[in-house]
Amino acid sequence: MHTLIVGEAPGPRGADRSGVPFLGDRAGRLVYDALVQAGCCSFPCPFEECRSWTGKEFVEAGVFPTVTGVALFNAYARCPTDDGTRFRAPRRREVLARHNQRRLREHLAIAAVRGLWQVCALGTVAQRTLDPLLSAEFLLHALPHPSAQGLLQAAPDHGRGLALADLESAWVAQLVTILGGPRTARTAA
Repeated sequence: MHTLIVGEAPGPRGADRSGVPFLGDRAGRLVYDALVQAGCCSFPCPFEECRSWTGKEFVEAGVFPTVTGVALFNAYARCPTDDGTRFRAPRRREVLARHNQRRLREHLAIAAVRGLWQVCALGTVAQRTLDPLLSAEFLLHALPHPSAQGLLQAAPDHGRGLALADLESAWVAQLVTILGGPRTARTAA
């Protein structure tokens, strides 16, 4: 394993239902787009067919990705909500809680033993949570959160005049580059 990708928290319609980080989350689609393009992930069906599924649909169909060379994780383990229905970003006190920090340190230690050398934080919550935990042996990449809001906030002039599809394509290309570039039949060998 060379890369750990860390998001904020499981989304309510995706990873919270599928049990797999980013799987079935709207923002997670971009993560899997990049993983597939980089040759780090495959699905038992063409990804284009299941790309828009929710976590529940992945579970019902029994379709799960095979990820190689990369581990997927969240800064906060549960889908944060105040009322049981509406999703929100994890609060600072939640991600910095002693039990959560211990969980993150344990996973980083396991990943380091398995060859981890770089971490990619998706969004400011993930980055701020990881910053104090990472030693100099890990290269930290920080990308905006892959949600529409995260991409627009990170774009120049908050994305005014830019197409969201272009911001999404650029974000996917950045993650593919971090993962080692696109894999084709020619470069995969």
